[in-house]
Amino acid sequence: MTKDPVLAQLKRIRGQLDGVIKMYDEERACVDIVRQVIACRNSLGRVARDLLTSEASCCSREKRLKDLDEILKEVFRY
Repeated sequence: MTKDPVLAQLKRIRGQLDGVIKMYDEERACVDIVRQVIACRNSLGRVARDLLTSEASCCSREKRLKDLDEILKEVFRY
């Protein structure tokens, strides 16, 4: 079992994506496939936010203000 929550989430997303591929192969309804694609995309967005938030916290503690500014711009994109 993975102790790293980011890695665990990425593995769950991989499982979701495998499910999307299977649905597509089975010619499931387009709307159902798109819903799963959107779920994958949202999960990836959460991972991105979590990574950026963690890095922003680190930059703040270490007084890396230039890096922090760049990271915060990315955080607000998500």
